[in-house]
Amino acid sequence: MSKTFTREEVARHASEEDLWIIIDSSVYDMSRFIDLHPGGAFPIIELAGKDATDAFYGLHRQEVLLKYNRYKIGTIANEQPQIEMREPGSFSKVPYAEPSAWMGFKSAYFTESHFKFRAAVRKIMGELEPDFRELEQTDGKPSDELLQKLGQHGLLACNVGPGKHLRGVNIPGGVKPDEFDYFHEMIVHEEFARVVPRGVDDGVIGGFVISIPTVLNFAKPQLREKVVPEAFSGKKRICLAITEPYAGSDVARIRTTAKLSADGSHYIVNGVKKWITGGRFADYFSTAVRTDKGLSMLLIERGEGVETKAIRTSYSPAAGTAYVTFENAKVPVENLLGVENQGFKVVLSNFNHERLVMLMGASYAGRMAVEECFKWANQRKVFGKRLIDQPVIRNKLASMIAQVESFHNWLENLTFQMNHMDYKEQSEKLAGPIALAKYQSTRMLHNVSDDACQIFGGRAITKTGMGRYVEMLQRTYKFSAILGGSEEIMADLGVRQAMKQFPTGARL
Repeated sequence: MSKTFTREEVARHASEEDLWIIIDSSVYDMSRFIDLHPGGAFPIIELAGKDATDAFYGLHRQEVLLKYNRYKIGTIANEQPQIEMREPGSFSKVPYAEPSAWMGFKSAYFTESHFKFRAAVRKIMGELEPDFRELEQTDGKPSDELLQKLGQHGLLACNVGPGKHLRGVNIPGGVKPDEFDYFHEMIVHEEFARVVPRGVDDGVIGGFVISIPTVLNFAKPQLREKVVPEAFSGKKRICLAITEPYAGSDVARIRTTAKLSADGSHYIVNGVKKWITGGRFADYFSTAVRTDKGLSMLLIERGEGVETKAIRTSYSPAAGTAYVTFENAKVPVENLLGVENQGFKVVLSNFNHERLVMLMGASYAGRMAVEECFKWANQRKVFGKRLIDQPVIRNKLASMIAQVESFHNWLENLTFQMNHMDYKEQSEKLAGPIALAKYQSTRMLHNVSDDACQIFGGRAITKTGMGRYVEMLQRTYKFSAILGGSEEIMADLGVRQAMKQFPTGARL
């Protein structure tokens, strides 16, 4: 059983050789740790024998207490902890830290199935969070073991949304494949955004989510039956290879070529691709190529004639961003996705879903910033006051909350439309609104990130410690403003789509 002490007893252990401190009614013996403290001995010596709760939470995240729990020797008699220790998989009680349906508000969209699903996914992701954090710090390749754990939990397949591909998948929370909808998918992407750093997320599922639909929907049955189980289990990795050094949003300008071999059994592929998410680790490349009379899509397996080189970007190398070279790569004609010279249909087929996925992640990224800032503003003291007691800080929080909540409500509406429209109607009606929402999502993140940086100060530009999430957000949100369609192109697309529906006779 844990020992109990009085505060007077703790105060007697106030020398460098015999040093105890109190943190939220728990007693820690720092005598053996003082020389190991990353911040030096002085901050601990200064608090020897005293209550260090405010000082600790002004400098450290709560997880540090868990990491160094071995130094805890007891508690203060007749006192109870005042600070909640958040367990992995728990839900936050901080206002606006969770979507409103999880904060006690009514919802027209979410059912008991969604609540069970989020609880199960959060628990799984909470258990895996240390692995994701380590990848961000070490810039390593997401391990096969990590991907296969996600596969075993059904989370790779769930990232792709509802559909026949979920049959036979063990979906968290006991959700049946036929009841899985776009709101379940929203929950998956939100929970990934909650614990997986942005670059690591792209390395784990980013390239997979935008590429596997090309196989699911356009591959010949034999190829699909081979590749999809490999990808869903985490045993093989796949990426989308469209962008080139000279062709980004303008897909029609790609130069990579695919010419039929003399015997007609293979395509011979030559060309380069750039900024390919997950490409450094990929086993398969869903690749846009120029064929005899137009654009085509091929599934190219890593092998002779295929090389990848790392591209270092602003976010983690764990994203696997790559420069891909194809030099006389032989690709079986059976690996054609869709119809030859009609590759635009394959390229365009997943744009709405790809962008919706980005919106879901962006919404929770903004929400996480709100939670971090709300907590920090309540615990950080400056000039004798908490930050939250300053009107200027409350104003920044108000702006952040309003932008996150208004965007999220638009996203919920779009997700509802996805649930109740078939693919043809989605294509006709949602391309414009989703494009505009993508534009709004990154404008929201721009403003939220800016305010969050000002609230956290110097900690917002430090990769570790109290401000690590805000630092990561301000360093990486621009990826969403460029990938999947730049802000300018999304804004223009949204208005052009609206112009198609503009009534001819409308006048002021």
